[in-house]
Amino acid sequence: MAIDPGTLLAPGTTALVTQECQNGVIGKDAVLPALAEHTQGLIPAIDQLCRAARAAGVPVLHCLALRREDGRGANRNARMFGAAAKASVQLTPGSAAAEVADGIEVAPSDLVLTRYHGLGPMADTGLASVLRNLGVTTVVGVGVSLNVGMLNFAMDAVNAGFQFVVPRDAVAGFPPEYAEAVLANTLSAVATITTAEAVVEAWRS
Repeated sequence: MAIDPGTLLAPGTTALVTQECQNGVIGKDAVLPALAEHTQGLIPAIDQLCRAARAAGVPVLHCLALRREDGRGANRNARMFGAAAKASVQLTPGSAAAEVADGIEVAPSDLVLTRYHGLGPMADTGLASVLRNLGVTTVVGVGVSLNVGMLNFAMDAVNAGFQFVVPRDAVAGFPPEYAEAVLANTLSAVATITTAEAVVEAWRS
């Protein structure tokens, strides 16, 4: 869909935020292999968006999930947290698995925020405050997963008063048919669903 760059995606009030785009999440060695199988093409699309955002003066933020080896500060109140604790790949601070995924450039102008808890990047992480300090009213959210993390991100962003935009080819979930259902039946009610190319074109214009 075409988007008016002077309104929803205006560079002065928009930010691009990547969610858990990490080597240990969407890379070759992933915590959740079933999800990683469906992220082919995600990294080039997200890197393209990052480059276009910087060229247009749109802030780029990378939100990373970390887990200490001793698990201190991590949630234990849902099955997925238990599964993450037992996974062969751990997102320990300073590890390659915890870093932004290979193929997605992190420029000096980018902001990187980390968390040890929660299902998404906005719960008590400071992200909302940072976005407001940047003058942001619209968030372009990319990454994983449409099952939990991106869904939580969108809801929290809308609850915090932000407009939310989802480029459908820069997000993923599993199985693919469920991810499509989430986009069509849930996220479409609270966010603007578009494509990476449409966002890039809006910023170029």
